[in-house]
Amino acid sequence: MTVYIILGLLAAFFLFGTIFLNLSPVFGGKPSQAQIQKYLQSNQYNDGQFANQIPTAMNLGFGDYIRLLVEYMRGVPDSEPEVPLPIEPIKPHDIEPPSSSIDRIYWLGHSAIMLETDGKTILVDPMMGPSPAPHPWLGSSRYGSLPIEAEALPPVDIILISHDHYDHLDYGSIQKLKKKTRGFYVPLGVGAHLAAWGVDPAKIHELDWGNSAQFGEIQLICAPARHFSGRALLDRDRTLWCSWILETPNNKLYFSGDSGYGPHFKDIGKQYGPFDLAMLECGQYDLRWEAIHMIPEQTVQAALDLNTKRMMPIHWGAFTLSLHSWTDPVERVTKEAQRLGVDLVTPKIGEAVNLSSDHFPHSRWWERLMSVNLQIHQ
Repeated sequence: MTVYIILGLLAAFFLFGTIFLNLSPVFGGKPSQAQIQKYLQSNQYNDGQFANQIPTAMNLGFGDYIRLLVEYMRGVPDSEPEVPLPIEPIKPHDIEPPSSSIDRIYWLGHSAIMLETDGKTILVDPMMGPSPAPHPWLGSSRYGSLPIEAEALPPVDIILISHDHYDHLDYGSIQKLKKKTRGFYVPLGVGAHLAAWGVDPAKIHELDWGNSAQFGEIQLICAPARHFSGRALLDRDRTLWCSWILETPNNKLYFSGDSGYGPHFKDIGKQYGPFDLAMLECGQYDLRWEAIHMIPEQTVQAALDLNTKRMMPIHWGAFTLSLHSWTDPVERVTKEAQRLGVDLVTPKIGEAVNLSSDHFPHSRWWERLMSVNLQIHQ
């Protein structure tokens, strides 16, 4: 009888999974044949998949995945904060795009960025949902609240997406933002997801590495990254991933998206640098997948390669997606930046950063939380 019960539960789980995979809209859409013909013109596209500039593999076998599963089940100490983060609330009336002489950014947590420039509001990878997964039961929860909810945002001029992973492209967030956003700029293939979610195709602009687009006085450049893509079980690398360069009337900004360390950083620095600020991924790493996610010391080296005046670590501070403590990224990147003389910008989530000012946030706000966590466990 026990065997029949187990088999029945497995069959029910398989049936539910199959229905969910086929009917849930969160997995996105598929490109048309006409779109695929366009992708054939890309140097990154071959035999139905996109590829990195250099060989990039995780090389994990079945045994490695089993060990990883066990490690994730056990967890690591201080994998998430035990007290609320010091988030700076953003009021809708505060979001008044500044004049053309001022650029202002807000870190919304993880890799989500809001930029105000030239009288326009830009969102980058606006993952504003509760969990970076197809369903909240399948992923970690956000550490705390957002500085502002998607529904409360004023009209958005454009949204940039770096790739289609759940912690960067969130179905729920797009549903809340699609009607108030004038345009979406995404790497090749990602537009099919947006179209499947009801975004007006006229608003969607797909770019390949090296392509650029002009929006008012702002130039957007789609640049390489070293990563991969996919939202379901069988769609790995069917869409392109990228980093973004934003040239405003006042600043030249770089957003890494997700990326392992590679020669593209130095190439981008030579071709498009110097930069005023680089927002670089720093978190959710492990030596076993170093090829697709930089470790903090590599993040600082990437900043040097890019020839940027300042760097801001992103891809941390909101979710636990790897096997390090939640403060490990910012502690390690701070130490390495000091060693190599890189100017590190560390705002609180929601804190306004005026790029036209000489004063940038450098506070170590997370250290107070580490102290509180230590007191809790004593």
